[in-house]
Amino acid sequence: MTAPPDGICAIILAAGEGTRLRPLTERVPKALCPVGNVPLLERALDRVAALGFTGTERVAVNACYLGEQVVRQVGARAHLSVEPGSPLGTAGGVANLRDWIDGRGVLAGNADSYLADPQAAPGPDIAALLADWDGRTVRLLGQPLPDPSEPYGFSGHRFAGFSLLPWRYVRDLPVEPAELVRAVWRPAEAAGDLTVVPYSGTYLDTGTPADYLAANLHAAGDGSLVDPTATVTGAHDRAVIGAGARVRGTVHRSVVWPGGVVAEDERLENVIRVGHDLTVTVGDPLA
Repeated sequence: MTAPPDGICAIILAAGEGTRLRPLTERVPKALCPVGNVPLLERALDRVAALGFTGTERVAVNACYLGEQVVRQVGARAHLSVEPGSPLGTAGGVANLRDWIDGRGVLAGNADSYLADPQAAPGPDIAALLADWDGRTVRLLGQPLPDPSEPYGFSGHRFAGFSLLPWRYVRDLPVEPAELVRAVWRPAEAAGDLTVVPYSGTYLDTGTPADYLAANLHAAGDGSLVDPTATVTGAHDRAVIGAGARVRGTVHRSVVWPGGVVAEDERLENVIRVGHDLTVTVGDPLA
């Protein structure tokens, strides 16, 4: 683990409702949905921890929707900001942590971002955001867009999960529902204060069932990921099978959540199975 830069803290944004990921998020907050048998929030915390952002003074997590699950998951490892009522959005969530930020720059990451570095080692891409930062400009991690003229892009790139925010852009954010794209990134772009740091690894926002399944298949690689506590007597190929799952049928390019059940007469393909009664079919996420 490296030492974190002075004057910078990290925030993992984990308060969202994950409406596009329903019905999966009717039971579990989006931040705790497992990818490769690891909750997305744990992946994000591991990534910033690789850069030295650990402990309640250096890293914070916000929570709201099904927030008690996020609070239990994080425990005492990070400062917790629990938003009452409805989620405040990414900008409102940062603003709600203003007193904790206390003049520092903010490395802000979306918990639902799946990032896989080219060498599969956590940290280097975010380190590029921090390298030689002047403390005044906004930086975004970005991937090139197929169409550079895409109006929702930034200098021909799409946002890839993490941004670096100077205090001068954070200090006046109102504690109200708002998103960083409108409250910080676009104003910084208009002022000439936005820099995109290219990212060459794999990025998926996991916001839809199709993207969520694609992230799991990427994590599985050419084989399957099977938790050692799962009971698997059926065939599986490019599958992710969680802790305590019982699989007697066939699972192909699919995810079986922890505790999930696949009966002997079932063949799952391009689906997500939760428990024994919820099956989300998404088609072919690799097509």
